[in-house]
Amino acid sequence: MQRLLTRIVLLTLAVASGPLLGQGAAYADTICQRTDPQTGICLIRVETPGDPDSPDDLGPKDSGSGHACFWEPKKQGLEGPPAGPVDCNTDYGYWSNHYNCYIRPLSPQPPAGDPARQGHQPGDGAVYTCFQPQTGIDLYIWSQNPPPGSSAGPTPRQVAELAIDQMNLRAVDIGITPRPGVGSVGIVGMPVWMWAANPDSHTVGPITASASGGGITVTATARVHRITWVMGDGHKVVCRTAGKPYKTSYGNKQSPDCGHVYEKSSANKPGNKFAVTAASDWVITWAGAGQTGTIRLNGLQRSVQIAVGEAQVLVR
Repeated sequence: MQRLLTRIVLLTLAVASGPLLGQGAAYADTICQRTDPQTGICLIRVETPGDPDSPDDLGPKDSGSGHACFWEPKKQGLEGPPAGPVDCNTDYGYWSNHYNCYIRPLSPQPPAGDPARQGHQPGDGAVYTCFQPQTGIDLYIWSQNPPPGSSAGPTPRQVAELAIDQMNLRAVDIGITPRPGVGSVGIVGMPVWMWAANPDSHTVGPITASASGGGITVTATARVHRITWVMGDGHKVVCRTAGKPYKTSYGNKQSPDCGHVYEKSSANKPGNKFAVTAASDWVITWAGAGQTGTIRLNGLQRSVQIAVGEAQVLVR
């Protein structure tokens, strides 16, 4: 009687054969293979990602530049209207965030010995009016040089970007099955799991930081909104979570929140491998000087290379 024998072998792909997915190969290489552009560390590039009308781009929109001139009564322990933006130039003069009022040179200047001069002689600096229309308070101040206006200062959004710079946001460390590296080969048609390995506040958030500039203090909070995985086979996978790490006990189950299935091998790719890239899309909300806004940040990415082969059935 003729006996039928069946066995499964992996396509060689010009690399050494490795264990099958779900039999020890399914774990992450958490050491970054390549970063964008060189280190994977964010150099702070603020931009609106993708197509704002795309159904994949759900979530808060980039908004709010903020106004450089603002009224903040708490600076001087004052009671009155809440903090908020004001016109930088009016008939009262130009606005100073530092003095929290509109500045205008007093005309005519007071004579020598006038208390408003604070002991300074004519020709030594000048006396200015400092008017707060919010409270009706009108003061005299002496200054050696004209107090700087605030219209040329940074906006709250620009100060928020300084806060983002302090966060040291980074691309996620890639966890993926099959793992990158020599001797590890996945199989066409088998589930691939992707996740952010060792996630922390710098790679997925949330993280909060504050910054000051031009008399403005802004607090910003950043969170990863989504991670877009470019799989190297022409497909993208958008994950709304950091992804669930794979364990060998899961066998050939599909990822519950971030997975993919290759329909062809990587044999015709450079190095016989798929280049897989994980790109993080962050949403940062900021508040300061009685103003709020949202910043969308992308461009943080890492890449790894994985091999995927076809299973072949040999009958004899």
